[in-house]
Amino acid sequence: MDSVRSPEWPVAPIGGLAGNSAAARYGTSPGTDPMLGRVGPPPTAPPPPPYRPMPSAGPSLPPGRPPASPPIPVKILVAGGFGVGKTTTVGAISEIAPLTTEAEMTSAGIGVDDPGIRSAKTTTTVAMDFGCVTIDRSLKLYLFGTPGQARFGFMWDDLARGALGALVVVDSARLDDCFPAVDFFEQAGLPFVVGVNAFDGRLALELGEIRWALAIGDHVPLVQFDARDRLSVRDALLVVLDRALDRATRDR
Repeated sequence: MDSVRSPEWPVAPIGGLAGNSAAARYGTSPGTDPMLGRVGPPPTAPPPPPYRPMPSAGPSLPPGRPPASPPIPVKILVAGGFGVGKTTTVGAISEIAPLTTEAEMTSAGIGVDDPGIRSAKTTTTVAMDFGCVTIDRSLKLYLFGTPGQARFGFMWDDLARGALGALVVVDSARLDDCFPAVDFFEQAGLPFVVGVNAFDGRLALELGEIRWALAIGDHVPLVQFDARDRLSVRDALLVVLDRALDRATRDR
């Protein structure tokens, strides 16, 4: 087959216009410019502008001034017997929602876990409590609350690793529950402060009597605080920091 043509268009005579050409359909002659369309090459578009990064949204530092360093993390333990207010202490001052591992107390704990006759406690810490508070631009405290039951005592060694000090929370009406915590930190050689939680705003014993009953030396600070009050907890933690700083200075 030499050629194929459409049956709709007749074969053009020699030297004539094809029936399906633009000239035949629109009445234009070869060599003439079309009436519609662009004449000549397309215009040259200007080059895109050079890339410039967007300015930073943060505040700029003065020339030659180094950026501020992050605050120094300090690990502090909040320890004590069962139901003395450790979870309340961490939650009262933490600037974040405290991490707690509270579980409902069941009838299996009757006679084993005794929160005291004045307590309406219905939950207990089964692992630890965690919170943090920024003291200033150079210091931030990370608080770890220990479980109070004796069966969770194996966790204390792990929680105490890397800590610079401890706040031992004491219930003046149940001093027997606080002896294990005091003994633990004395044996570990970790600086600690005994904070007597003022339940209902008062103490069952005077501070001097509590020091004698716990058999702690004069070098161990003994303070009264309210675990529900943020400022009171802050003051107690500042004593722990002062104690840890004093120990670090003497060791140096």
